Amino acid sequence: MTYETPASDSPFRTEPAPRDLAPQFVLPLVVRIERAAPPARTDALETAARAVLVLLGDERSVGEGEWARAVRDWQDARIRKVVRRARGAEWRRAEALPGITVTGKTAEVRVFPPVPLDGWPKELAKLQVSGTDLDDPEPPARPDPGTPVLWLNPDLEMSAGKAMAQAGHGAQLAWWELTDEQRTAWQDAGFPLAVRTTDPAHWHELTTSGLPLVRDAGFTEIAPGSCTVIADHPALRSLR
Repeated sequence: MTYETPASDSPFRTEPAPRDLAPQFVLPLVVRIERAAPPARTDALETAARAVLVLLGDERSVGEGEWARAVRDWQDARIRKVVRRARGAEWRRAEALPGITVTGKTAEVRVFPPVPLDGWPKELAKLQVSGTDLDDPEPPARPDPGTPVLWLNPDLEMSAGKAMAQAGHGAQLAWWELTDEQRTAWQDAGFPLAVRTTDPAHWHELTTSGLPLVRDAGFTEIAPGSCTVIADHPALRSLR
């Protein structure tokens, strides 16, 4: 499965795809970045990816849940995600809105039900998209065997906020391809996953594996159609 670019950016389409004609929604994510204690980059990426999965698996997002209609409308169009940053009072105001806070080792990310592209709550619309540059204090360890891995393209430079959104896309594509039983098992385990940048040779191998691949729409930072993330979930490997 591939997260495709908009029709206007695709060399393979001359007509808009149905999802481009549907009302467009966006999934807001807010990462807490305090001046004195910013999160580690990799932990922020992993926490954002888990936050997307937590929202997708939440009872409010399915069936007749209070967020279900918004989630369906969002997934029927482009699965846009925007990461903003907050600290201090900004973070406390964001926490007061309906959503879910997911905590990593050093990172806190709050995910909110999808909103119309031009209908952000004012508390979130005021938050900055820029300024999400984060670092790892030391190189991340190799993922444990059997852990789902979201592999980042080694040839692309992305801010932490951009990479968080892309990791969320990859996690979502993996979620879509899993069976209900596999989703439940992943959810019950707490959505273990890792986000890592691979080497060029491995990336090339992954691009021909048939695993879920994210192609960015090119709205920010990188060129339209860029391959950003490949979701390598053991359950999906068994289907290839």
